[in-house]
Amino acid sequence: MERIGNIIGAYDKQGIHRTGSDVDSASADWLAGEFSALGVTPERSTYSLDRVDVVTATATVDGTTLDGLPRFDGGTTGPDGLTGKLGPIGSDAPVGLAKTNPRSTPEVEETRRSGLHQAIIQITDGGRAGLCPINADSFTDPFGPPVLQVSNEHTALLEKAAADGATVSVTVEMTRTPTTSDNIVGRIDGRDPSLAPLVVMTPRSGWWSCASERGGGLVVLLEIMRTLSTANPDRTAIFTANSGHELGHLGLDHFIEENDGIVPSAHCWIHLGANFGSGIDGKAHLQGSEKDLLELGRAQMQEAGAPPEYETPLDQRPRGEARNIFDHGGRYVSLLGENGLFHNPDDHWPDAIDVDKTARLAKAFSAVAVALSAA
Repeated sequence: MERIGNIIGAYDKQGIHRTGSDVDSASADWLAGEFSALGVTPERSTYSLDRVDVVTATATVDGTTLDGLPRFDGGTTGPDGLTGKLGPIGSDAPVGLAKTNPRSTPEVEETRRSGLHQAIIQITDGGRAGLCPINADSFTDPFGPPVLQVSNEHTALLEKAAADGATVSVTVEMTRTPTTSDNIVGRIDGRDPSLAPLVVMTPRSGWWSCASERGGGLVVLLEIMRTLSTANPDRTAIFTANSGHELGHLGLDHFIEENDGIVPSAHCWIHLGANFGSGIDGKAHLQGSEKDLLELGRAQMQEAGAPPEYETPLDQRPRGEARNIFDHGGRYVSLLGENGLFHNPDDHWPDAIDVDKTARLAKAFSAVAVALSAA
């Protein structure tokens, strides 16, 4: 319990964990130190990106100026902004208004590609007050008009303005700065190097401090590392904590490219995704590429007293970084969840964390890792 608090508390205090930022770099140093403390030599696997730096992100309507955050894979207005009638998304208004959750935005994505609006204002509604940004899945290939994301606290004002056809001014300016980020990679050698390895992965970046979104994955990865370091496993275990999650999984893509063929050739991947340690409306989800992997994960979660509250059907493309493994034909078992503070700036230690549940899931997936590391 104390270890969980120390890890998540330290991660949370680092600040906003956006990829390519100073916090991102400092957090990589910290995590490398955690690997070393467990006797695992850390490697910083560095890749390049063009970091988005926000210059201006505002909308002014009815004399009120709202601050927001651009979609990092969308367009810009230029410094003078643009002014036009506000209307519902899909209407003939120059500026469309949409309200979505921070995870799924198919209507907005379709409209962005249609060229129907000169700009879009997207109210991000995570259920609780706050600006909950959408991941920039097309970060390396941005498209469409500028999209300004704003907090759901402005819903009433914006929906009334759209219904009235009010005039709105939108300014979205961003620059891109060449920089780098790092995956932190380590390995525990198995007794039989001829056996295909086990790969354990978790994201380490996100929009805000991400205590419950990312903290659980970091805790469980380190607990698996602690367990296997004394278990003398048959298979080699490779651990990778990847940045770039919020930018279309840049870090995992880099890891896969650096290790050509590793997705299908690995014995199995353990994906430790978002939110499963949340103490705010948290629910643990289990995903697996095969029936036996789902059964293994389910059995260990039940044994630890934290059974899955949802399982992704076998024939359905999984969520999170597990989808990269699915798309490349690899075997995986994946843990993630729901979170009332998903992508919310208020996702902080300790209030957002269910420490007991996180500990139970760490025990469960350490047991899963021991089973999968055997010949």
